Order: sequence, then C-alpha cells, then structure tokens
Amino acid sequence: MPARICCLDLDTFFVSVERLFNPSLVGKPVVVGGERGARGVVTAASYEVRPFGVRSGISLLEASRLAPPNAVFLPTRHGAYSDYSARVREVIERYSPEVRAASIDEFYIDFAGCEGLYRQSENEDGDAAIERAVRAMCAAIRREINLPASAGIGATRVIAKVASGRAKPEGVLLVPQGGERAFLLPLPVRKLPGIGPKTEERLVADGIHTLGDLANLPTGPLRSKYSRVLAFLEREIAGNGPVKSLGRERPAFHEHDPEGLDLGSISNERTFFSSLHDESRVLTELLSLAERVCFRARKRGIRARTVTLKLRYSDFDTFTRARTMEATSDEAKVYSAIVQLYRVAKKRRLPIRLVGVGLSNLIGPEEAEQLSLPFCTARPVGPIMDEIREKYGYESVHLGGSAGARRVP
Repeated sequence: MPARICCLDLDTFFVSVERLFNPSLVGKPVVVGGERGARGVVTAASYEVRPFGVRSGISLLEASRLAPPNAVFLPTRHGAYSDYSARVREVIERYSPEVRAASIDEFYIDFAGCEGLYRQSENEDGDAAIERAVRAMCAAIRREINLPASAGIGATRVIAKVASGRAKPEGVLLVPQGGERAFLLPLPVRKLPGIGPKTEERLVADGIHTLGDLANLPTGPLRSKYSRVLAFLEREIAGNGPVKSLGRERPAFHEHDPEGLDLGSISNERTFFSSLHDESRVLTELLSLAERVCFRARKRGIRARTVTLKLRYSDFDTFTRARTMEATSDEAKVYSAIVQLYRVAKKRRLPIRLVGVGLSNLIGPEEAEQLSLPFCTARPVGPIMDEIREKYGYESVHLGGSAGARRVP
C-alpha cells in the first residue's frame, strides 16, 4: 500500500483570519503582529507586502521601514485564531480519520488506504482519486470557512511539506511514489527542511546551489563533509524517509526537527511585549528555552558541543555569546552554561527585550559518548520528561523553575 501523507497549510493564516473580520483588507498589503513602528515581531505578512522584504519573524521596526506607506499593520488577536483552526480541523476530519496538528495553521493527514473511498471508477488511478479528494477538502475549507489552503501529498512528511510550499497559494501538488527524485533535485538547497540559513551559506560557498548539486557530489572531501545531510536527502529521494507516520500533535510550535540530522543548529527565542527588568524572570525564560532546545535535540537523537546565548536590550542592542563544552543534550548542563554566559556578558542595566538559547556543533547518535560513573552524575531528568510528553504532549510536564516562563507577558 503506497504511503499517502498530506500536508495542509493555511495560506497566510493570521492575515486571512483578519480579512474575515474586515473584508476591506482583501487585496491590501497587511502585516499582523503589532502597530506600525511598535516593538515586537511580524506574525504574518500578506502576499502583497512580501515583495518589499516583509516576512514573518522580522522585527516590526524593520517591517515598518520596508513596507509601503499604504500597508496596514494590525495587532494579533490573542485567542481569536484557534477557533478558526479548530473549525478547519473539523472539515479535514470528514476526509480522513488520521489527522495531526503540526501548528495552528498546518496539519498532516494520512490518506493511505483511502483510495477506494474516493475512486469514481474501477479504472481510476489511486493518485488521481486522492488528489481530487484533497482538492475537494481545500475547496470545502474555502467554501465553509472562507480560508485559503494549500496542500502537498507524498510518501513522507518531508515530501508532503515541501510540496505544500510549492503549491502555494491555494494549490494542491501530489508527488507520486517514485517521482521524489525528479521533484526534489531541481530545488534550491534551502527548500529541504533541516537546512537553515547558515548551512545554506556553507553549501553555496562550496558551489552547491540545488539539491541535485548535493545529491550528485562525487566521492571526495565535499561528499564526506555533507554526508549526514546527503543521507537524509537520499532517504527522501527513495521515498522512505525516517518519518512516515504523522507524529504527535504539536500545535504550539512550528519547528521541524528531522531525526538524526546533525547539520546546522537548534535554537529558540522569545521576544517580550514588555521588556524584563527582573533578572530572576530573565533566568526563568532562559531555563524554559534551554528545556525546549534540549527536548528538540533529544528528539533528533543528537547532542551539541556549543551552547549560545542571545540577548537583546530594550534599545535593540543585540549580542551573542557562545561556549564549547562536552557534547550534551541535558538541560542542567546547558542551563548552567547559559547562566555563566549571562553573568559574564550582561554589562548594562537596561531591561531585556529578547532572549535566545541555541545549540550548534552538533554530533549524531553514532558518535561515542563519554560516560559518567553512576555516583558522579545524577540521571538526567530530560529523557523521563520525554516519555511523559510522548504520551501527553510537550506542555504536560516542565522543569519547576521554567513553569513561570509561560506566565511572563
């Protein structure tokens, strides 16, 4: 039975919901995240404003500088968007019993074995039947909720996700089993989930611009240098990538962590609407971020030799500090290093606007680990929490000191 994973992405979700509240915004350049010139980051940017360089994740100050004068800046409506996401899911569940939320605006759906439900004749190809069903599902979301959606269909989650991006806006793209090579190899290296900006820079500097360039590297130093990402790419080209199941629900996060991939880095940041004056609250946030990046590292099955602290003051002065240490994915060790970096690096009395924790210089599970004697080091609590989260979700358990981070404004 061929695997048929569908990744459905709600196009410019936050902008699209705002347009439901105010139809006059249709066709206009819209930025969601805050008022023009305010502090904070862009949550979503409409297609009309993206040609000017405005995109999600950049600061509102930068977006204000780049956006045209007629761009509309809107604050986010906390609590208003989840209702629309739930309504979309209700539509999706009419088409398949296996649905997982990857974020508030992205869902994975398993259509394996559903061909018989959607075939219109005995001779109809299974791919055609599933593609038509997905198109009908997207049309139902537009008709019933008036939200645009794009979808990709493939043998693995990675193929489906890349296909959904190529289908935008409001399109559906199916990559047939056996067609993964022709689909992936012409794409820029950045299109493969797991390859971030820094890894892209290194690849391009080595003359590797497309996934085809990467896959066709001759035997030698470059192929050895990128052996891990090559192994990941080759599994996807073969249509049997490491993640065939839909995975667990994770609606609160947008991260993608391919199992075993030790290229690039893992990082999480938080920006505060009100800058933090209290050092204890800053440390609480840093503990929460250390907890998150270590969870993601263990999920990949990797460890990190380098820990990085990022701080931004209220006047937007930003700096990073890093420390290299014995490879780890243990929250206690990472947080200890972060606190030491913070104590040494914080020289100004200004309040903190942003904090970030990153892991880099990653090593895979096959590399030997220096073992500690049982009486030298307590058993790390992280793997125990992972077992609980596997069953009940990430938010089901946290380190005691990080719990307050979710209450910081």
